[in-house]
Amino acid sequence: AVLGPNGAGKTTLLRAVAGLHRCDAGRIDRGGLAPGAIGLLPQASTLDRSFPVSCGDVVALGAWAGLGAWGAAPADLPARIEAALAQVGLAGFAARPVQALSVGQFQRVLFARLILQDAPVILLDEPTAAVDARTEADLLALIASWHREGRTVVAVLHDLDLVRSLCTEVLLLAGEPVAWGK
Repeated sequence: AVLGPNGAGKTTLLRAVAGLHRCDAGRIDRGGLAPGAIGLLPQASTLDRSFPVSCGDVVALGAWAGLGAWGAAPADLPARIEAALAQVGLAGFAARPVQALSVGQFQRVLFARLILQDAPVILLDEPTAAVDARTEADLLALIASWHREGRTVVAVLHDLDLVRSLCTEVLLLAGEPVAWGK
C-alpha cells in the first residue's frame, strides 16, 4: 500500500513507475520490465467518459502492449474481452457505452482491462474510491487473487483498516518517503 495525505506524491509515484511521468530527482528501477508488463489503474475521477467508446473497447486496450498500433487483433480477443467482463460481474456489457455506466460499473470495466493485460506488476490508484460495498468486496477479492498468483500489486489506499487486512507492506509518503515496512 502507498499511504499519505493529498498532494503527497502517491499518484505521481505510480505514474513514474508506469513510465508515464518523468522523475524530477532520483530514478525508477523497473527491474528490466517492459512497459506492457506494468498495468496501471488510474483514478477513475481523472478519466473523461464522454468519448463515445464501448466497454469492450476499453477492455480491449488491455491487449495494447501485445498488439501495438498496427498489430492484428487475435481471433479470440472478443471472447477474452467478454470473459474479463464476466469475471468482474459485467457479462454482456461489451457493447454498452461507458457513458451509461455507474461509477462502480466503470471501475469494474477498468479492472477487466487489467485482467486482459495480464501484467505481472499492477499499480492501483485508489481502486475502491466512490464504489459501493459490494463492488469494493468484489474488486478486493480480485486484488487478493492477483497477490496469491505472485503478482506485485501496489495500491494507493486511504482506508487504514483495509490496508491492515490486505497489504503486507506500506509506504508512507508526505512529499518524500516517511516510512516503509510491515
